[in-house]
Amino acid sequence: MLSLTRPLSVRPRFAPKPLSLQTTRRLPLLTYQATSNKPMAKGKKSYWLLKTEPSEWSWDDQRANGGVSQWDGVRNRQAVNNLKSMRPGDLCFFYHSGSGTASRRIIGVVRVTKPWYLIGDGDIDGAVDVKEVGELQKHVELKEIKKAAEKEAELKGFALIKQPRLSVVPVSEWVWEQLCEMGGGFSEGNELADAKEE
Repeated sequence: MLSLTRPLSVRPRFAPKPLSLQTTRRLPLLTYQATSNKPMAKGKKSYWLLKTEPSEWSWDDQRANGGVSQWDGVRNRQAVNNLKSMRPGDLCFFYHSGSGTASRRIIGVVRVTKPWYLIGDGDIDGAVDVKEVGELQKHVELKEIKKAAEKEAELKGFALIKQPRLSVVPVSEWVWEQLCEMGGGFSEGNELADAKEE
């Protein structure tokens, strides 16, 4: 789960901090690709899943700021290590956690634009910056993923299922492709991203 990085922050609890719209830039049209469960070798793209409570920071909130935000407030050591492993260009599923009809589903895809950096006055709190890439054609609910995992061993081992409290999850190549297929791919603007990015 995301949490505050600064006690006096005016942001809602668990909400990533919006960045200035001046830092935004147009991203190329993308499609789904994937990688291993561990960060890939230097120069290779990795894939992740980022969880957020929609009542605190939703996909609509992400889009409202030009698609750019500072993903901070992560406290779990494993989740922090996953954030530290991210590099610019990595893609992440944007996942609504919590309860309610809008929750527990993959909504879209964001791209890491700035790797881990320290924030505030301390040497512990940090963040990565992410920008919206596109929304899935069909949101993929957790119950759908669990149902598919009954038939596929690799999905059964997916950290979203095995470690449900982990807020930053690595995504394997096979799992990324399967989840994107379940969601019908994702779009940027009104165009479906249907060609793999080299």
